Amino acid sequence: MENHKFQLAAFGEFLLRLHCSDNKRFLQSPDYIPYYGGAEANVCVLLSRLGVKTNYISCVPQNDMVKAGIDQLKSHGVGTENMLYEGDKLGLYFTEQGNSIRHTKVIYDRLTSSYSFLQKGKIDWKKALDGSTYFHWSGIGAAVSQSAADVCEEAIIAAKESGMVISSDFNYRSTLWKYGKAPAEIMPALLQHSEVAVADLDSAHVYFGIETDKNASFEERFKQCSEMLLEKMPQLKSLAMSFRKVNGMQHIYSGALMHNREYYFSPAYELSFITDQIGSGDSFTAGFLFGLMNNFQPKKIIEFATACGAVKQSIAGDWAIVNKQDIDQFIQSGATGRIIR
Repeated sequence: MENHKFQLAAFGEFLLRLHCSDNKRFLQSPDYIPYYGGAEANVCVLLSRLGVKTNYISCVPQNDMVKAGIDQLKSHGVGTENMLYEGDKLGLYFTEQGNSIRHTKVIYDRLTSSYSFLQKGKIDWKKALDGSTYFHWSGIGAAVSQSAADVCEEAIIAAKESGMVISSDFNYRSTLWKYGKAPAEIMPALLQHSEVAVADLDSAHVYFGIETDKNASFEERFKQCSEMLLEKMPQLKSLAMSFRKVNGMQHIYSGALMHNREYYFSPAYELSFITDQIGSGDSFTAGFLFGLMNNFQPKKIIEFATACGAVKQSIAGDWAIVNKQDIDQFIQSGATGRIIR
């Protein structure tokens, strides 16, 4: 991979997140804390911090608010030279922090963003993907508009023709699908090219109608889902899922991997305090891809991915501001409040 300009190219919507301050609700908050994010951007940030060359592609307006976000991406090592600058609006979303009693809330404001108006033919995919070995996208990228879904298809086909490994995150968000198409009408065709995927049981049900035994363990349900997804996605070689069980203030977080039809499971981490859950799935995905790119043994892949997802939940904002040493330390010590001196 040393001869490649980038190891991973990712395509999706770049976003600004406005988060209620001081753990207040939307109806209370006097101000908001800004964070930049977006599923694919989140993956790129952590991979870049782990030493992987990344190339993030999106469509954004050209203004100082966007420039601030692009500068932050660059500060983490993310390549942004293939961004398309068009339109007038950066996609927004707003968050209200939950706790053990009530859920975290998300409100999207993305319907008229630059990305939502993106059309096929606007991005030179041969140029944008040149030198990359992996292409990553997610279901969020196809959920915003029909034209965005069409561009996802265009990008996937171009990546496939270039011989790239296609990586996808199912990433179902029910409140985003508002353009008259059901997810099951769009996603199966887009996902059929994926060799690598991150999914969850709910999205597998929505996209493919897959049912698993709700009385079975997470491990058994993962095996059931994997077997059915292999029938729906003929190119699939590696599938990962993270699982969360909430017991009062404590979150039990774990991961599962299907690699070449064999199954592997991570330790379950007890997380007694969550700073920010948003972005943890993307960090899990980044850790999963990092393990694959570095030819880790399968058990190490899922242990590393799960540790990335767990550590992210101790960090405010969408991005996992960590390095490999932080992840290795967590794998060795687990969740601990000890001071490292």
